[in-house]
Amino acid sequence: MLLQPYFTAFSKTFVIAVLALSTVHVSAQNKQNEKALEYIEKYKDLAIREQIRTGIPASIKLAQGIYETGAGTSELSQNANNHFGIKCHKDWTGKKTYHDDDEKGECFRVYDSPADSYRDHSIFLTKGQRYAFLFDLEITDYKAWARGLKQAGYATLPVYANILIKLIEEYNLSQYDQMVVKGKFEYKDESKKTKNKS
Repeated sequence: MLLQPYFTAFSKTFVIAVLALSTVHVSAQNKQNEKALEYIEKYKDLAIREQIRTGIPASIKLAQGIYETGAGTSELSQNANNHFGIKCHKDWTGKKTYHDDDEKGECFRVYDSPADSYRDHSIFLTKGQRYAFLFDLEITDYKAWARGLKQAGYATLPVYANILIKLIEEYNLSQYDQMVVKGKFEYKDESKKTKNKS
């Protein structure tokens, strides 16, 4: 009989601890979702413009950007404007930075702006022979694109395609692919803007 109050007190403490941990987890999840939504809002037009220009689905670009940058919070994205984890490779002549990735002290590309990173990611995929087959896929088939990127060796993480697919579905990123397909996005070529003469 004396054990019952002990177990009741223990049970209450246990329940309080579980609730506290759940609250911390939910809070962290909400913060992560908030960051991802901020990232999408900030870069969706850029991703859509790149889809129109190059045929790479905006959903894929945004999912990769969210994952590779931790929704814009990674050191590489903040200090080097590198949103896709693109390494230097032997043909890179631009600025460089070094970070640990698959190996210690790997060379990554540095960009002047996130827009430069988005454009270079497009060049990286469109000019790379190993990614050529992706452009035979339907632009709205984000699952095939995600699996194709993994198959072509874009990332070493075995579940990379699944992560991209989950992000696309969780944040409804395929809506941006559809906007282009249905002609519901007006493309303004930022590079051809002329200055007003006053």
